[in-house]
Amino acid sequence: MEYNKIISVTGLGGLYELVGSKTDGAIVRSLEDKTVRFISSRQHNFSHLESVEVFTTGHNVNLVDIFQVMGTSGEALPSEKDQKAIKAYFEKVYPELDFERVYASDMKKIVKWYTILKNNDVEIKVAEEQPEEETEEQPEETAPVVAEAAPAPAEAPEAKPAKRKTAPKAKEAVAEPTSDAVAEVPKKKAAKKKSEE
Repeated sequence: MEYNKIISVTGLGGLYELVGSKTDGAIVRSLEDKTVRFISSRQHNFSHLESVEVFTTGHNVNLVDIFQVMGTSGEALPSEKDQKAIKAYFEKVYPELDFERVYASDMKKIVKWYTILKNNDVEIKVAEEQPEEETEEQPEETAPVVAEAAPAPAEAPEAKPAKRKTAPKAKEAVAEPTSDAVAEVPKKKAAKKKSEE
């Protein structure tokens, strides 16, 4: 099981492995009871553990950094139910945490998630940096598309005057038959009057 496929879901406890995604949600497998189910994105938000950051007294750190320090420390994990023990644990293991902004509930969640990951033998590491190379290539690919799209507005003004020239001709063509028709009507009436006399 890969760390980059592990997500948390708002409103649901524990961690989940992302099995598949749909336009309106995701298919996930619980790491605790192994059940597979669909979760709607209309009711829940998903967070990849890779993208979770933690407040420290310096710069924010990725959650994986906290997990790795927890794994290398010799301290025993505290009980999830004892908030004082959890805070004391992080004061020893990761004293750089900003304890004013990282609440007891957050620390409890970190301990719980770490326990779940260890129980499922998930290797805690960030994915290799290959996606960064792809993102560097993407701006180069999108740049020509933007450049090609720029000349399109220049062509549009040329088409508009052509339409304006054709519109008056159509009006003149319509006006000529109606004037002939109007001219013919009085002649016929005059002819009828002469025959009646």
